Amino acid sequence: MPVVFVAASKLPTPFATFTMNGFLEEATGREHVVLTLGDVADGAPVLGRVHSECLTGDALFSQRCDCGSQLEAALRAIAKEGRGVLLYLRQEGRGIGLMNKIRAYELQDGGADTVEANERLGFAADLRDYAICRPMLEHLGIQALRLMTNNPRKVKALTEMGINVAERVPLQTGQNPHNKHYLATKAGKLGHMMGNEHQNEADPA
Repeated sequence: MPVVFVAASKLPTPFATFTMNGFLEEATGREHVVLTLGDVADGAPVLGRVHSECLTGDALFSQRCDCGSQLEAALRAIAKEGRGVLLYLRQEGRGIGLMNKIRAYELQDGGADTVEANERLGFAADLRDYAICRPMLEHLGIQALRLMTNNPRKVKALTEMGINVAERVPLQTGQNPHNKHYLATKAGKLGHMMGNEHQNEADPA
């Protein structure tokens, strides 16, 4: 099994008091967290998000991306529903790590977009691995997800891992002048469903 359950505790937040479940990915030593609220093991599809770590957006309030806003919006939505799950995966920078992410940002400062920056550093556009999600969901008794994401590739990847994605729930938030080009690149090059404004900018023809 790629991950093992470590422990669970209560986590009071401004949105709700979640249960925080800790998992260890033995092959890499990465530590992942899954927040749950309510009865997620009753068999009905669970409102959820698979969120990759973004120190700059989640903790440092960066405006270069929409990650922090998406994290907050997902937690608010789960709290409002009274039931849900958030998988917080330690896969910084779409899998390239924090230092390489800063290097990529430096290239973006010089005019590269988020995909070009990764490629110039010798990485694929997205190196995230979702294989760890299935054993964590199975441990929690979650059989199906109503997945909050704008990324159809994430839906496809999770489905291929044997996870039942019953519904894709759009999560469009955090747009600002600093991340306009970033969001357009995600729409144009990574296929994210970001709305007509960003799709049109990505494909001006």
